[in-house]
Amino acid sequence: MKLGSLKEGGRDGTLVVVSRDLTRGVRATGIADILQRALEDWSNIAPRLNTLYESLNAGSAQGAFDLDVAALAAPLPRAYEFVDGSAYLPHVERVRRARGAEVPESFYTDPLMYQAVSAGFMGPRDPVRVTSEEFGIDLEAELVVITDDVPMAVSPEAAAGHIQLVGLVNDVSLRNLIPGELAKGFGFLQAKPRSALSPVFVTPDELGDAWCDTKLHLPMLTHVNGKWFGAPEAGVDMQFNFAQLVAHAARTRPLSAGTIVGSGTIANEDTSLGASCFAELRTVEALRDGKPSTPFMSFGDTVRIEMLDRDGASIFGAIEQRIERQDG
Repeated sequence: MKLGSLKEGGRDGTLVVVSRDLTRGVRATGIADILQRALEDWSNIAPRLNTLYESLNAGSAQGAFDLDVAALAAPLPRAYEFVDGSAYLPHVERVRRARGAEVPESFYTDPLMYQAVSAGFMGPRDPVRVTSEEFGIDLEAELVVITDDVPMAVSPEAAAGHIQLVGLVNDVSLRNLIPGELAKGFGFLQAKPRSALSPVFVTPDELGDAWCDTKLHLPMLTHVNGKWFGAPEAGVDMQFNFAQLVAHAARTRPLSAGTIVGSGTIANEDTSLGASCFAELRTVEALRDGKPSTPFMSFGDTVRIEMLDRDGASIFGAIEQRIERQDG
């Protein structure tokens, strides 16, 4: 099934079930008012939502309406946790090589991960507001999974069963602020503002055989200012699958229902497939030409992030955002 949230009903929105073709919606009235509530009682709530989903697709759901993506908030407008990994080895290797650093040996057995902003997510059509272009505005096209309650020290095999939803994220980065923050040895803060989520999250069974070994084997398609930017294969060159990422996050603590776990920037060894962030593109340019030639994003630029199934249909809907100045 496919689930979203309308921009109504308060900070957590109003849960809606969305049709497979993303054209119709129906409020989950009497089942769960918000997605967080559904995730906290997933084994009981999910079957009822799925019944509503089936009736919506059959054209028999009471109260169905034409879906306006602009009326959607993020499916989870706020979450208890968002932990973001960096699971694509080519991205890690290139970025470190560009600054003369080696990939630590531990990376091949232990994922990179940090605690990201979860207090609020932008909706799929909300603008990205930044106070200065000098911050180095970048997009990051990633996949995310959303869990139910995950026990501490869960094995990767067991963690796979706690992945209930899959979606997309534009994990906005302010690249020129990152070096100074990391130099302090205490992680990201100002360099990682709020992220945007796809119009809907979907259950893994909606993905068919493209969802295999808790990886999604489809291209991540990104356009900037209407021009093709990249379509790297999300199921290729992923050093750690999502079950391993969830288990890593839960190694010393349980994860609350509604935890979002990110894949990190999708990247392939094959650079002809393009990039999922400007930092990746600029790194390829620096390694090839001695210096990057493509600037980061400017006010007025637009980004579109989407994933299509093998028949060319949009799975999650598109994240479409404009970069705008935030006045101080």
